[in-house]
Amino acid sequence: MSNKWLILSLIIVIYLPVSIDATVLHVAVPTLSVQLSASANDLLWIIDIYSLVMAGLLLPMGALGDRLGYKKLAVIGLAIFGFASLGAALAPNAIVLIITRAMLAIGAAMILPATLAGVRKTFSDDNERAMALGIWATVGVAGAAIGPLVGGYLLQYFYWGSVFLINIPIVIFAIMAILIIIPYQEQNTQQKWEIGKALLFIVGILLLIYAIKTMFRSSGEFVIPLILGITGFIIIFSFIKNELNSTAPMIDFSLLKQKVLAMGTVMAMTAMISIVGFQLLMAQELQFVYDLTPLKAGLFMLPLMLASGFGGPIAGWLVVRFGLRLVATGGIVISSFSFFGLALCDFLTSPYIAWALMVLLGLSVGIALLASTTAIMSTAPVNKSASAGAIEGMAYELGAGFGIVLFGMMLTVIYSHNIVIPDGLLPAQIGLVESSISEAFSVAKHIDRPELSEQLIYAAKEAFVNAHEFVLVIAGTLLAILSYFVWQFLPNKVEAIKHN
Repeated sequence: MSNKWLILSLIIVIYLPVSIDATVLHVAVPTLSVQLSASANDLLWIIDIYSLVMAGLLLPMGALGDRLGYKKLAVIGLAIFGFASLGAALAPNAIVLIITRAMLAIGAAMILPATLAGVRKTFSDDNERAMALGIWATVGVAGAAIGPLVGGYLLQYFYWGSVFLINIPIVIFAIMAILIIIPYQEQNTQQKWEIGKALLFIVGILLLIYAIKTMFRSSGEFVIPLILGITGFIIIFSFIKNELNSTAPMIDFSLLKQKVLAMGTVMAMTAMISIVGFQLLMAQELQFVYDLTPLKAGLFMLPLMLASGFGGPIAGWLVVRFGLRLVATGGIVISSFSFFGLALCDFLTSPYIAWALMVLLGLSVGIALLASTTAIMSTAPVNKSASAGAIEGMAYELGAGFGIVLFGMMLTVIYSHNIVIPDGLLPAQIGLVESSISEAFSVAKHIDRPELSEQLIYAAKEAFVNAHEFVLVIAGTLLAILSYFVWQFLPNKVEAIKHN
């Protein structure tokens, strides 16, 4: 094996844990709710803090890599990732796990651009670089695909913290291998690194999401979340305004003035919202409602993620043959149809129908993601292709984060309005039961009357299934509406997009 292919093998080892960690906790919601006494709101933060922090840090960490060299960036990122993994595995409560997951995202935001830069600088031949980048992208998709399966297996046989402990030997091996294999790289001290703006952007996003989550609780608290939400919005608005007026912006938001590129960005976010939000909803239903183990839930969900990986290559052929507008619109329409079908499908009694619909959803989301990439990169001027790629990457991560938020909030609201509380519960118990199905199951375990406990579990399952149906119908409807705008704004053929 030549040295460059050895380096690519090392890059794969480094990148795989980062991609797996994005989805590894999706099947862990019931376990974490019991082991850490985590509320529904805590669980959403535990899962989506990873994507949200990464979304804000990818660009400045990429600039830091240009300044330090990707070798040093990878080593620092891996060290942070390893220590954060240990902290997450030993977390005594939900708050500590949220903080350590955010630290994991900081490390991941360093590792990801370091691996990509490593591929680009190691392979000088265009054909070899294209093959290496294809392998890199496949690792990202495969890691996200097997994340729930890895999480399910470890939760089935080991302590829940094992989903993080497996990162540590990989990190130690990777750091040693990098120091030995990767050649020395000179630093570029002229490269600017504006971490302050990125951190401010993250604060704005987190404040806005915290406000949204808090306002949807049943406690009735409204004023403080509203103030925090407005503050977050002002921070985000100010950040975008400053970037538009800057002569050297971290993110060139002026590109979004082009309708095709803006629609491509919307499609990228929507596709990620759909796949990640549905995956979280499904993981909970399979375990809470259908009593599947985490491992069986991960296996049941595997066709969805595998199909999403095949959607991109299929879409590439379809775009060339039928044009961007038809393929993009068709992909979103099929996603909408899949959601409507899954809303009416009983996963337990009709598993083959569910798998067929999940395959359709995965393929259509993969097609939509490729179509969004085509729209974004074909529209952007050649000298701004890096900025366009950065916008697309941020859209992916924000879409993943917002998918958990939006699906989680809709699920919570509809569930709380649908659950029929059995007689005999205390007022404090009723508030918990109405907040989420995980809280209802926790309350049921502490009820001394078996018949009341069974009634409560049945009521919670019924409410969750009804909420699942409503959420997917709403999602399918919104996708159907989006398909109209995609048809209106996207060009018919990729060649028709003008560079300017």
